[in-house]
Amino acid sequence: KISFNKVPLYYRNVSGGSRLVSIRAQVTTEAPAKVEKISKKQEEGVIVNKFRPKEPYVGRCLLNTKITGDDAPGETWHMVFSTEGEVPYREGQSIGVIADGVDANGKPHKLRLYSIASSALGDFGDSKTVSLCVKRLVYTNDKGEEVKGVCSNFLCDLKPGAEVKITGPVGKEMLMPKDPNATVIMLATGTGIAPFRSFLWKMFFEKHEDYKFNGTAWLFLGVPTSSSLLYKEEFEKMKEKAPENFRLDFAVSREQTNEKGEKMYIQTRMAQYAEELWTLLQKDNTFIYMCGLKGMEQGIDEIMSSLAERDGIV
Repeated sequence: KISFNKVPLYYRNVSGGSRLVSIRAQVTTEAPAKVEKISKKQEEGVIVNKFRPKEPYVGRCLLNTKITGDDAPGETWHMVFSTEGEVPYREGQSIGVIADGVDANGKPHKLRLYSIASSALGDFGDSKTVSLCVKRLVYTNDKGEEVKGVCSNFLCDLKPGAEVKITGPVGKEMLMPKDPNATVIMLATGTGIAPFRSFLWKMFFEKHEDYKFNGTAWLFLGVPTSSSLLYKEEFEKMKEKAPENFRLDFAVSREQTNEKGEKMYIQTRMAQYAEELWTLLQKDNTFIYMCGLKGMEQGIDEIMSSLAERDGIV
């Protein structure tokens, strides 16, 4: 009997109020049994909560640049902080940031978690920095008043040299597979691209004595406009460098449509490759990661569930 096994989904908050999920899926020919947990070997040596809110690490902003076009719906910034190697993290982890100042009650602001957007070596390759990808949160409330997200605006307004209170690192659910021959499918919307940038830098921009990626990495990135495509040039360089190992698909909802004239959301783009994706999901070393807006989950689940049902897999 063929069974479709999926480990529990893991959720946690990321930048912009998004959610992220790590899924490990496989198809076996054995009778249904208990779902096996992901090997803890990939968690060896992973440090968590070295710095806590009462005693955060104080780094400095080295770089802060807007990476969306002027006509994009909202601003997204890429920023690099110094850590001097004191905040050791792994690809897929997050850090907390505590904005300067106090809240309405006169108490320090609570930390906000952001997925790390750089590899463990950092953007400068010396393991002494950490990078974030942050969207500036600005909205109008029910009273018609403009409200600015405290931490996102604090971060997006940082100038080089400014101090930043950092906590963490945290998280083990999104760690990238250790298997260098794995198939890694990454589904991202907006700033949900952050952990996958960290994966892809390690896979294609760096050299490691103990790791060389020989598998397949497939990134689906969904954004509203082409001016909102984050790190587009980087990803295109990776594709040029490793065309046999890296696949790249964008879904630009306000500018692209499918053959039916429907808006091109990330699940719409995936539907065009449904059969191929389903085949990959049946490999034992295929991993799927999702990070970004929770709204994409239902459409993706519907695609895969219909294929599973068609093939008699439950």
